[in-house]
Amino acid sequence: MPTGLSQINSQIMWHRLISVVEEQAQTLLRTAFSSMVRECGDLSAGVFDMNGRMLAQAVTGTPGHVNSMAESVKHFLRYFPAETMKPGDIYITNDPWMGTGHLNDFVLTTPAFHKGRMVALFSCTSHLIDIGGIGFGPDATDVHMEGIYIPFLKLADQGVMNETLLAIVRANTRQPVESEGDVYSLAACNDIGCQRLSEMMGEFGLDDLVELGAYIEDSSRAAVLAELAKLPNGVYHNTMRIDGYDAPLDLCAAVTVSDDGIHVDFDGTSPESRFGINVPLSYTTAYTCFGLSCIVAPDVPNNAGSLGLMSVSAPSGCILNAQKPAAVSSRHVVGQLLPDVVFGCLRQAAPERTPAEGTSCLYNINMRGRSLGANEAGAGYVVTAVTNGGTGARPTKDGLSATAYPSGVRASPIEILESIAPLVFWRKELRPDSGGPGQRRGGHGQYLEIENRDGQDFELLAAFDRIDNPARGHDGGGDGAKGRITLSSGAVLKGKGFQTIPSGQRLMVETPGGAGIGDPRDRDPESVAADIRDGLVTPGAAVRYYGSETA
Repeated sequence: MPTGLSQINSQIMWHRLISVVEEQAQTLLRTAFSSMVRECGDLSAGVFDMNGRMLAQAVTGTPGHVNSMAESVKHFLRYFPAETMKPGDIYITNDPWMGTGHLNDFVLTTPAFHKGRMVALFSCTSHLIDIGGIGFGPDATDVHMEGIYIPFLKLADQGVMNETLLAIVRANTRQPVESEGDVYSLAACNDIGCQRLSEMMGEFGLDDLVELGAYIEDSSRAAVLAELAKLPNGVYHNTMRIDGYDAPLDLCAAVTVSDDGIHVDFDGTSPESRFGINVPLSYTTAYTCFGLSCIVAPDVPNNAGSLGLMSVSAPSGCILNAQKPAAVSSRHVVGQLLPDVVFGCLRQAAPERTPAEGTSCLYNINMRGRSLGANEAGAGYVVTAVTNGGTGARPTKDGLSATAYPSGVRASPIEILESIAPLVFWRKELRPDSGGPGQRRGGHGQYLEIENRDGQDFELLAAFDRIDNPARGHDGGGDGAKGRITLSSGAVLKGKGFQTIPSGQRLMVETPGGAGIGDPRDRDPESVAADIRDGLVTPGAAVRYYGSETA
């Protein structure tokens, strides 16, 4: 039976382990070549026990990476059993179905040793801007068109890098220097984790992580079960219609809450698409579990113990369980909407905890073109401007404007993008009246206006949603504004697919707003007046929705 002192010691070691994986993630953040990683934090890092069960994850990172990587380490162990691993070995894959959902994410796993004995594994993921193929867009019709596909391979053998594999990576990307650099950045990230873990174990006199791992998992599991007991058991349903690529799609969910856990079944969801918006089940599970955690147990750390009480199923061949070789490059456009789908179910059980729908899917502006000088691959520039819309209103607060939820990544700094590509961002500002009206208002989207400063055409690899189907308000709250993609000439562009921005034209992007909660007429008049003063709500909209333009 653990004593109070032993529990305190275990808690201290647990927090120390979290600091180890946070330093692991910060190493990746500070050394990455990919602008989406170093500027936006599109990564994950974590430590795993000898059975591939996640003990701790870094705070820095995204749910889609972390929660899918939580399962990918088990796949590494199937291909490379722990007893065959040696110090200095590193393993790599970007398999979408056993990794994090698309080819742009490289996953590296490294065994950790202490006093000559293997004690754990470190794993990390980051998004590479270009991995060849058709590019980071949804137009491919199978995964083989989308870029280089790396099966489970050994990247380093006892410290000696696999130069053949690195040569293949360099030869299959428009950014060979950056892509190879990102591989080394991932390797360094895990190396730091291994080093810091050995130091920690020496400090605390640990020979293995078995006892600490059991404490972490048991404590997390018990905490989630205690929170689940506060919810009424039952089955709760919700359906969301989204834009799709060439036709609307329905995401259907049934959430079953029981004393033993919580299960989400996506039966009834639309079949997989011909294009690259399909979602492997690993990514579906990652964002579904994140949505559940946000409502059920937001304060419980994310690890194998807490995640083990959540399960997800989806019919084989539906868009949320796409089968190889389906195209999956833009899986985030659909997958990141899943917390909203889950919230619609859980609102029936816990309305006081649940926000309205938001933009949810990232409004990444993927652009490429020829610059005046080409790189060594003969290519021009390839950039992703990470942008966001508004989040849904919360039960007691307004939504957040221009905020990435649920992904959590930061927006790309304009100065960085203009320094690595011949682009000018003429405008980047909040979009008034885009947040859905309500007693609690939705967060606002933003306006962006982009031009090639060299006067050349450039390509937009569009992968946007919430253009035809906006975020929905509830309890009398209004919908968020729809997204809109146009040229400065007024021509309307498609929400998905490759399109050319002609020379002399500016790309105009209006990101969607989050939805509101409650009757707008019940909104505090001082809040309405403050929104008007801040330029977030126009006087006309205040009269139309709130009944007054002044306090």
